Amino acid sequence: MRRRRTIYHNDARHYYLWLWDPPMRMRDAWRPIDEVAGTAVDTFSYCVERGDGAFYPTKVGMVFGSDSQPFTNPISWHSWHAMQSLMDRGLDPLQVLIDRAHEKGMEFWADLRLGSYGGMDPKLKVDNGGRYFAEAEVRDHLAAIARELVIDYPSDGLELDFAIANGNRPSYLKPEDVETYTPVIMEWVAELAETVRSRDGDGTIGARVYPVEELNLRQGLDVRAWLSEGIVDFVVPLMYEYNRLDPNMPIDWLIEAAHERDVSVYGMLQPTVPSQDVALGQDNRVYASIEQLRGAAASFWSRGVDGLYTWFLKWPHGDTERAFLSEMGDPDLIEEKDRTYFVLRRSGEPDNPAYGAALPITIPEADPESRYEIPFYVADDIAESDRVSSVVLSIKLMNLIMGDKLTLMLNGQSIGDEPVTRDFAHNTPHIAPRGLDLQFHLRDVLPRKGWNTLEISLDERPDLMAGGITVDNVELRVKYSPYPSVR
Repeated sequence: MRRRRTIYHNDARHYYLWLWDPPMRMRDAWRPIDEVAGTAVDTFSYCVERGDGAFYPTKVGMVFGSDSQPFTNPISWHSWHAMQSLMDRGLDPLQVLIDRAHEKGMEFWADLRLGSYGGMDPKLKVDNGGRYFAEAEVRDHLAAIARELVIDYPSDGLELDFAIANGNRPSYLKPEDVETYTPVIMEWVAELAETVRSRDGDGTIGARVYPVEELNLRQGLDVRAWLSEGIVDFVVPLMYEYNRLDPNMPIDWLIEAAHERDVSVYGMLQPTVPSQDVALGQDNRVYASIEQLRGAAASFWSRGVDGLYTWFLKWPHGDTERAFLSEMGDPDLIEEKDRTYFVLRRSGEPDNPAYGAALPITIPEADPESRYEIPFYVADDIAESDRVSSVVLSIKLMNLIMGDKLTLMLNGQSIGDEPVTRDFAHNTPHIAPRGLDLQFHLRDVLPRKGWNTLEISLDERPDLMAGGITVDNVELRVKYSPYPSVR
């Protein structure tokens, strides 16, 4: 049954176990819950194992740090001693968080990463020539951990994180095993679902999956069949390879398939975007602005998600972060608030996820017959709203000079006659690559609610200027006024 949720995830490490000196105070042990309490967050997801040991006193697996003493880095030392300091007082670190979540009115989901597990023989990994999920040993061990999390602990839900494994190469199965073992993985998930739902009290089971159906199928994950059979209660599409906010993530197929079977889809709001102020080859992430987060949230709500999910917001959370955690729980709370829609830009990583990043686009030379399309989604009905005070389409073009002639079309209409201002493409104009930010103040040619297409061509370059340009960034900034406005 579909259910609206607002979910926050803590990975147990970066803003928790890696930080606190032992003995851990209860105030610090509760911190992951308390820092989102009082917002719209009603479901707390906690990573119980990242592939090198569990962050709780498991009876069926390996506890984090038990195989790597003495420690050679402070984060492992802190993690081990933080957990141990609680256990020395007769407290279970996982139970402490579950109890605190329930005290604060939140459901608690145990998030189990499935890419590997602590104590696993490295030879089992596909990267090392193994068959991983084709081995009963692997399936049985991970199932035992999952059962422990929902039977020995009062977790409200189990989140199977399949997306953690690299989606661009075989991770769960060898290519030759996919056809045979895809039904086996489905049966494995179904058996866990039966366990979760048969315990005392209602249990929820779901999965983090890849945004693209083809990518899931290559890994042996027939998500559409899981949905058709009602095996899972929710799905969360995301792509760790980018780990960037993407308001245009291609998840419409998943929403449609899930809703046909009354299964929830939760849109993942990643916390960072690639910086536009550095060269492409550098991976310099920056936190998404609240306007960018609103734009992505509005996009996901408009496309039909049942709730929103985020993690890793700027920490410690300040007023801005807590305000957004409250806004994201209700689409009405972001109505008529400023937002920015943008197109995902590749940063330092190779552009190899299945759906790719739309930007940057290299236009190698002037050719008026070659137009390059950039799709993006807008949740606002701008033409019908009298509260929209401005609509600015910003297009950053590297290697552009003012003598260049361009064709720029929005949904088949030229924006060449719209008012335009220009600025440096980056705030470091003395460092290559250099370019211009063309800011079109849209008045007559407006984006529509739903999918839009921007088309760009480089038609002509001035004398003695050869080569091409690069479309580096595209964003649409929509501002609202409390009173009717005339654009």
